[in-house]
Amino acid sequence: MKDWFAQLSQRDQLSLLVLGLALGLYLLYSLAWQPLGNKRTLLEQQNSAVATSLQKVDAMVSEILRLRDSGAGAGTRRNLTSLINQSTRRRGLQVTRLQPNSRGEIQVRLEGAAFDEVLDWLHEMENQQGLLVMEAAITPAGMAGRVNATVRIAQA
Repeated sequence: MKDWFAQLSQRDQLSLLVLGLALGLYLLYSLAWQPLGNKRTLLEQQNSAVATSLQKVDAMVSEILRLRDSGAGAGTRRNLTSLINQSTRRRGLQVTRLQPNSRGEIQVRLEGAAFDEVLDWLHEMENQQGLLVMEAAITPAGMAGRVNATVRIAQA
């Protein structure tokens, strides 16, 4: 190859060197520089999307802290307790335990309650009052048609 190159005229040698240099620069651009530029653009777009999400999360955190400081959480828990007490009294259900937890849920224990009344009460809590029945454990109470139930209820 060296002999072939040496046999060419000086003008052809210079043209081949310039062409080789141009080809090398083109390959460097297309194999290295352009993919790096494309990756950089993609990362900038992803960074902008993450920054936007972070701003939204910061706004939500501020709102939660504002609501917590205003005492909205304690008021809704107290209203949930009174709502459960009123609805069980209205249906004649005997509540043996009413225990709020730190997540804003309330655990209700009913003993010796009529099965149909418990189901009607659960239906009322979810469909009419808009509450969520998170968990319900119902076991026979020993008498026909009577059950013991432990229900965990939360606000929607």
